[in-house]
Amino acid sequence: MIIGLLIVLLQLYSYVLLARVLVSWIPNLDPYHPAVQALYRLTEPVLDPIRKLVPPLGGVIDISSIIAFFAIMVLTQLLGSLA
Repeated sequence: MIIGLLIVLLQLYSYVLLARVLVSWIPNLDPYHPAVQALYRLTEPVLDPIRKLVPPLGGVIDISSIIAFFAIMVLTQLLGSLA
């Protein structure tokens, strides 16, 4: 039961990460909009430590979201194997 809840929460968080990625691609979007700020507040605690470990590729391309998605996928699989 708890493992199932954790899996659902991880899947929901992956959707939040996806929203963050999509928002980052929209030019002229107000970064101070409450929805954008909420996405940043929810995702920065995960993405910032990843950025500190893995710098942007070529100094421009941030792959922290990709690494976070991969980590969520691995955690979900591990938790699924425990259930």
